[in-house]
Amino acid sequence: MSQTLNASTLLAVPLAPLAGAVLAGIFGTQFGGNWIGRRLAHSLTILGVLVAFILSAMTLKSVAMDGARFNETLYTWMVVGGLKMEVGFLVDGLTAMMMCVVTFVSLMVHIYTIGYMEEDEGYNRFFAYISLFTFSMLMLVMSNNMLQLFFGWEAVGLVSYLLIGFWFNKPTAIFANMKAFLVNRVGDFGFILGIGLIAAYAGTLNYTEAFAKAGDLSKLSFPGTEWMLVTVICICLFIGAMGKSAQFPLHVWLPDSMEGPTPISALIHAATMVTAGIFMVARMSPLFELSDTALNFILVIGAITALFMGFLGIIQNDIKRVVAYSTLSQLGYMTVALGASAYSVAVFHLMTHAFFKALLFLGAGSVIMGMHHNQDIRWMGGVRKYMPITWITSLLGSLALIGTPLFSGFYSKDSIIEAVHESHLAGAGFANFAVLAGVFVTAFYSFRMYFLVFHGKERFDQNPDAHHDDHGHGHDDHHEPHESPWVVTVPLVLLAIPSVVIGFMTMQPMLFGEFFADAIFVNDEKHEAMGQLAAAFHGPVAMAIHALSTAPFWLAVAGVASAYYMYMVNPALPAGIKARVMPIYTLLENKYYLDWINENILARGARALGMGLWKGGDQAIIDGGLVNGSWKLVAWMSSFIRWVQSGYLYHYALAMIIGVFVLMSYFVTWPMLSGWLGK
Repeated sequence: MSQTLNASTLLAVPLAPLAGAVLAGIFGTQFGGNWIGRRLAHSLTILGVLVAFILSAMTLKSVAMDGARFNETLYTWMVVGGLKMEVGFLVDGLTAMMMCVVTFVSLMVHIYTIGYMEEDEGYNRFFAYISLFTFSMLMLVMSNNMLQLFFGWEAVGLVSYLLIGFWFNKPTAIFANMKAFLVNRVGDFGFILGIGLIAAYAGTLNYTEAFAKAGDLSKLSFPGTEWMLVTVICICLFIGAMGKSAQFPLHVWLPDSMEGPTPISALIHAATMVTAGIFMVARMSPLFELSDTALNFILVIGAITALFMGFLGIIQNDIKRVVAYSTLSQLGYMTVALGASAYSVAVFHLMTHAFFKALLFLGAGSVIMGMHHNQDIRWMGGVRKYMPITWITSLLGSLALIGTPLFSGFYSKDSIIEAVHESHLAGAGFANFAVLAGVFVTAFYSFRMYFLVFHGKERFDQNPDAHHDDHGHGHDDHHEPHESPWVVTVPLVLLAIPSVVIGFMTMQPMLFGEFFADAIFVNDEKHEAMGQLAAAFHGPVAMAIHALSTAPFWLAVAGVASAYYMYMVNPALPAGIKARVMPIYTLLENKYYLDWINENILARGARALGMGLWKGGDQAIIDGGLVNGSWKLVAWMSSFIRWVQSGYLYHYALAMIIGVFVLMSYFVTWPMLSGWLGK
């Protein structure tokens, strides 16, 4: 039985996509002279990701079946004092699962991109970007130290900036990628503070060494306060996760990232960038378990995101934005699970969500292609008979999303709800309400989109807007929809399979087995949620049957039924409700005014502060006072001294006479003054 993994094999996993990205990005673009064409560019990048997926699958098999593990440093970059900065891999159950999810979803996106980006001038550049994105995410999840984690963290942020603004001639795309970049910098500031505190007080960046000192860290207070040091560390780390995993209020960048091409929406929002924060908190579970304050903070933030971002999905008419707000809500569910110390449940939902959310995004892209690049669901309808493969796969993805029994999303989502119900933390009450209410909301907006797109009266010939696609090619909106080519539909089918079965197949080993035993730590005495779930679990079939009598199932049914009635049976009802609750609708339409607050208060305040520091601090004090003032003072003193040191004898004689006069005056007048003052 193998107990170790081969370092060279593991190194090939991230390097294969990197090689494809370099070849396509240099030799397939103007930068390198366009030496290779489109076919070779996509072939090289797909081959790189395929190699990475095959090696990841082999690694997962060795980890799950043979108990193989790997935790070694491959390269030491530098040693500063006693602090080692290294490149290395830690491969256990958590890492192996993430490697497979990232590479499989990325492979599907690469294949899908052949059809979706067929007409785009930046075809080769796009393949280079998504392959580089895959490399960055693999370096993040495979790291065994916080330096490499931070490298992968920043790399996925940088490449996402390039991908969101891929169509750099569109002002909205440029605004969106800059917004994503700046909001993530806020979160990353907290993240690097957390890493810095660990480095300062634990003296190491290595996971294993830092976790070994977790007990010592829990006994320390943050200097100058009574706060536990570990609480400050965990909250700083989670602020990083709030930015990367789009948690309230740092979620504002994610809906706007829909300005990028649809394939990157699937890649960023399904298995990669937005799940990095969830993965990081699960990896740092030995630290987070030491602070109930941090866990309560995580629980409340996740609950707010899960419920209130779901509300925004109800009023969206852009098909991609509906799915984007669904992603925000589901990330909230994962975060709630982390706060309830159900780390394995959070990661389990991360995995199931990756498949069905990638399926929904790619399905949305297929609809957009079939509808000649119309994205407004109000001008669709009846698409089912024109696009049967897209229809059935999108239905399967929607059923998984709302937690239909036996589908993958059911097992992970219901486990989150049960874990929160069993939690005894102070924030668990609000979180329990949020995740239950979120079930109805999710089912409603998911099937609102499904019914408006695939069923009902055909409305695609009534679109009042002269629409042009993202590629810059105009299309006649009166053409009938058509099914997408095989390079688009094959990834949909391949993603639909795990969206249905993966939860059923993996729930027992991932949640109640030994799969995450050495990767995730839970203090069962303080946090009993996972123990309660294990005691109540009697197999996936029994769980599905039992769900038929539980509140989440009937809330989901109510959501689907409400959507069907309001948009299929009585389509005038939504307009009537909107008229009666216009203030609420306006609040939702303006996204709780958070963008307005960011742009008009925070951004303007920061600009005013920056102008004040520039004008008052930099120009007036530093330039005017210190820099210019110092040379002016020296120049004045020099001119005075130069005047005094004239070289004329009568000037020196006059200075001597004046000096003698001053001394005589002092010695004569001072005793007289002292005597008078004494009297």
